[in-house]
Amino acid sequence: MHRMHDIVSPGIDHNNLVAALNPADLALMAKVARVVRLPTGTTLYDPGDTVVAAYFPLGDAVATFHVLMDDGSSVEIAMVGREGAVGGIVSSGRLAAYSRSCVMHGGYFARFDSATLETLKASSPAIRDLLSRYADCLLAQIFQSVACNAVHSLEMRAAKWLTAAVDRTGNNQVMMTQEEFGSLLGIARSYASRLIKSFKTDGLVQTRRGSLVVLDADRLRQRACSCNDMVRTHFDHVLAGVYPDPAELEHLVHNVSP
Repeated sequence: MHRMHDIVSPGIDHNNLVAALNPADLALMAKVARVVRLPTGTTLYDPGDTVVAAYFPLGDAVATFHVLMDDGSSVEIAMVGREGAVGGIVSSGRLAAYSRSCVMHGGYFARFDSATLETLKASSPAIRDLLSRYADCLLAQIFQSVACNAVHSLEMRAAKWLTAAVDRTGNNQVMMTQEEFGSLLGIARSYASRLIKSFKTDGLVQTRRGSLVVLDADRLRQRACSCNDMVRTHFDHVLAGVYPDPAELEHLVHNVSP
């Protein structure tokens, strides 16, 4: 399969949230969007930074939110793919960021200046409503993440995260070291190594230099908790059809104009 970030200039409708708009409002957003290509590891915001733009992942691009702890570690609280956006989505004005936002899987993003996005929301009730409903879904995702971290085993959480990454990128190779994997789960590298070794022994994943490769997504999904499914259910209630379907990426990638 071709990778989205190897193809030039995808349309902003490669973000499921934007694609849910009616044609007139989609055209309004397309006029002011700037499609940018961002590599893995790009920091969009650090805590305290003024949020001057919103980023909507297109196709297989993925961003994440991380909370920084006082010991210098960070814990991931949400993964955002083509179902959503990061940045000033609902709030008015330019507010300070609380968490770190960074690119987990490089690719294309539709960038909107915060002031421009405010103008769009003021001019279109449909755009304002869509982004407000997405804010509800993102908050539900964060709530679920907090509960998951409190009660589910590390194995369940690790399996949940890996399957979510595969669902959003359409790629079974997740570019991440064992140390980075442990950091996003809030555990030491030694614990992360033991988890990965267990998954490898069971034929679920293998390691390559700087990456984890999912060998059996279905069996790995069976090891995961139900948190991803609960988030998907809420998305379907509030924003039907927006949450990522792994099968749709192939359609999106093969219908990008070069």
